[in-house]
Amino acid sequence: MKTEKKYKGVIIPMITPVDDKFQIDVSGVENIIVSFISAGVDPFILGTTGESFSVSEKEKDKLVAASVKALNGKGMLYAGISGNCVSETIIAAKKYKDLGVDVLVAHQPFYFLMSDSQLLSYFENLADSCDLPLIMYNNPITTKQSISIDVVEKLSYHSNIYGFKDSERGIERLDKAIALWKDREDFSHLLGWAAQSSYSLLKGSDGIIPSTGNLTPGLYRSLYDAAINGDSDTANKLQVRVDEISAIYQKDRTINQSIPVLKAMMEIKGICKRYALPPMFTVNNEDMENIEQVMNDLNV
Repeated sequence: MKTEKKYKGVIIPMITPVDDKFQIDVSGVENIIVSFISAGVDPFILGTTGESFSVSEKEKDKLVAASVKALNGKGMLYAGISGNCVSETIIAAKKYKDLGVDVLVAHQPFYFLMSDSQLLSYFENLADSCDLPLIMYNNPITTKQSISIDVVEKLSYHSNIYGFKDSERGIERLDKAIALWKDREDFSHLLGWAAQSSYSLLKGSDGIIPSTGNLTPGLYRSLYDAAINGDSDTANKLQVRVDEISAIYQKDRTINQSIPVLKAMMEIKGICKRYALPPMFTVNNEDMENIEQVMNDLNV
């Protein structure tokens, strides 16, 4: 039987809802998190999907506080602290702990490329400086650099590094990571490659972090439950369905184009407003009509 771990399940990289003045939309935060609670999934705020590098420090604090209040202990709150200034990253870690966050998530600084030894040193020092559990995060699309599985394996034995969120594509890499960590009681593998959610869970991954879960948290929870119970037919059928929905905002779009469309879809569903933070552009009314038509055609 697979080892039951603390950091597992469906963790949704939450969008950051804002109003037309680009300030945190507290009611939107509440709507999203209530839907997460109902579906039995956990929120991950201030990640890539959350436009974290476009959110001001003041608004980040507001988002964290609003998320903690809305969650009200009915789940685990993950918060991103990624940054290029180490001292500011450590300050954020301490502040978010005081505000009530449960787990911290960080990828490496991305302005300067880092050697393996620098990556090891950075994450060791960061983990030493955090009073909350730390999850490492790999996303070469934004950082322009991959963290190797070998580096993660070395860091996995640090007493305050509890898991690894990997958004990098590649089945060989995925298989290697799962084989290394699926039976580790003290370290979790969390996949950020949503299209392989069913595959990874059936292989032994501990959790999935799909952006489409902002719209369909219940579908991903059902997929997760089916997979960990060995029901591959149901898990794979649900994978087809969530991939179909994901394609509405992701197909033929870069990440800075897809996030505004995801927010537009959430406005269409009445969850929050569509406003995207600069430098991203908010979807216009004409495109909204086209998106809504596609959603209606697919019964989303």
